[in-house]
Parts: sequence; C-alpha cells; structure tokens
Amino acid sequence: MPTPFTFTLPPELSAKEPPERRGIRRDQVRLLVIDRANGEVEHARFDKIDNYPRENDLLVFNSSRTLPASMRGCDCSRKHGPCMEVRLAEHLPDDSWLALLLCEQGDPFGCALRPAMQIEFAEGLKAAVLERDERIPRLWKLRFSISGPQLVDLIYRLGKPIRYEYVSAPWDLDYYQTVYAKEPGSAEMPSAGRAFTWKLLLDLKRRGIDSAYLVLHTGLSSYMDAELDAQHPASEEEYFVGATTAEKINRAREKGGRVIAVGTTVVRALESIVDSAGRVQEAHGYTRLKIDHQHQLKAVDGLLTGLHEPEASHLDLLSAFLPAEKIRTAYEEAIARKYLWHEFGDLNLIL
Repeated sequence: MPTPFTFTLPPELSAKEPPERRGIRRDQVRLLVIDRANGEVEHARFDKIDNYPRENDLLVFNSSRTLPASMRGCDCSRKHGPCMEVRLAEHLPDDSWLALLLCEQGDPFGCALRPAMQIEFAEGLKAAVLERDERIPRLWKLRFSISGPQLVDLIYRLGKPIRYEYVSAPWDLDYYQTVYAKEPGSAEMPSAGRAFTWKLLLDLKRRGIDSAYLVLHTGLSSYMDAELDAQHPASEEEYFVGATTAEKINRAREKGGRVIAVGTTVVRALESIVDSAGRVQEAHGYTRLKIDHQHQLKAVDGLLTGLHEPEASHLDLLSAFLPAEKIRTAYEEAIARKYLWHEFGDLNLIL
C-alpha cells in the first residue's frame, strides 16, 4: 500500500540551475501557499510573500553559511591508495568531523575504507580516519591535521559545493548561500531562505513583520545509499539560539503573533528547546529530533520550505503542520502546474 508521500516526480521538474541562470531573480521563483486550517492551496510568486505574514508575526531564519563541503583527497597511508570525494557531514563536539567517503575508482562502497587510513588533500592538509559512525555506518569519523578558523579557511579554498546528479553544472558557492548567511558550518545550503533578497527583507520590516536569526548547521540530505536514506536516520546537528532571538519568539507569542520558521532546520532547532508552555530560552546544543505527524508543535506556527522529493524525511516533518493527504494533494497540484523541486526550485509556505 503506497504511503501519501509515494508520488511520481517527473525528472524535468528538478531545478537544474539557480533561478538567476534561468533568467529570473532569486526572489521570482514560485510560491505554493497552503492554508493550515483547511488545506486550501494558493499559487503566488515569492516576491509577494510579504502579503501573507500579519502584524506581530515573526520570521525566524537560519543564518548558517554553506561550506564547500566536497573535497578531494587520496589515501596516502599506502602506495597508490585510492582517491576519493570527502563530503563533510557534521562537525562534532570533540572537534572531529563525520564525512561520507566516495571513492573514485570502481564501486564507491568497496574501496577498502578502514580505520587508521590517512587522507591527504592539497596544501598539506591531512585527515586521519578514526572509525565508522555507530548510528550512520556510511559516515566515517575524521580528525584533520589542523582545526578552527585555519581549517575553515582551507575548506573554503579547497572544497566545492556538494552537487547532486540533477544539478546541471558545478555552480559557484555563491549560488549556494542565502543573502543573510554568516556563520560557516552547513554541509548543504539551508535553502528555504535562498529566495530572500535584502529588498524583500526590508519590505517585510517596513510592513511591521519582525525577523530573528538562529544557527543550525545542516548535515547531508543523502548518504548515497537508497536503503539507508529510506530509513530517514536523524542527523545530529549543532544549533545556536541567542537570547535576543528567544526573547523575540516569546514576545511574538505573547502578542498573539505566529512564529514562522524559514526552513525545516529552524523547526528542528526551536522544537528541540521549547518548554511545555511554548517558551524558548538561549541555547546551544546538538539535536537528533525527528518530527512527524505525531509531534505536537509548540514553538512554531508556520513554515516556509522547499518542495521535497518522494519519501523524503522532510515530508515527515511537514506532516506535523498538515495531514499527509493534504500535503500530497497540494504537491499533485504543484506537479500539474510544473513547479520546480530541490534547492534551486520553487517554495512552499504553510500558514
């Protein structure tokens, strides 16, 4: 029996390039609006999004900056060791990293990856392979030969954005950043906010719609393993919610405003720290929270997000806002109207 999230997405509806390379501005993508109360669907353009929030509503953004998290390295611990793509997934509290290792030669799962392997990158950077991750065995724990800002600088010099097969070309990193991104750390772009421009943010402010920022560094959306991806393992992702943001959220709720998350990452961060009364406080930590239809939302009232592919874990999260059948009905309408999917595609506002 197929689930509500088993649907057919025609390949031509994958956004293959950024909107700017399709001849439109980043804020001119389309916007699918779903009413939480009745499931009714409206079709709009993103640069008209300021028509939907009300006075006292608060938009909460994720200001994490995307790393060029795909790096090329070679096993230097043995002669003629294989070279591989190293996809950084998570920065861990002990200053090590989790990474997906994809070998260039033959089967990407069978190139003798092992603990104690040494991976050498350009400019003298090295990483020791420590062990497999217990929760997500496709990931390996690495420790780089340098750390801190010096390592981040090298990653920005040596790496490229993670690119999936539906993307037509290796686009520059700037295309994978939101205009307000600040703190480096995301393996992939927190893409729900990509369509915002500074003009649009200013227009919202002029209309009395306040905004706040938190940080959640996103992990990988795919482990390049269909069976594992289908299990939707929850990444452990680091978040920072400052005192000012917490105060704004609590004040908005006290005034009867809605807290609108810009991205599923914001939902995960806020729902990880909210108390039973719906209040949040300044916090820094790591979350593995999985949100689905059984989760009672306490911190967030609305969501701006992308359009998610069949069976994606993000669709489970959307079902905390709307019954799965209503999401599927809206998605079928979006497919019929040829909306575009993925990080460079169109967006969905649920209010």
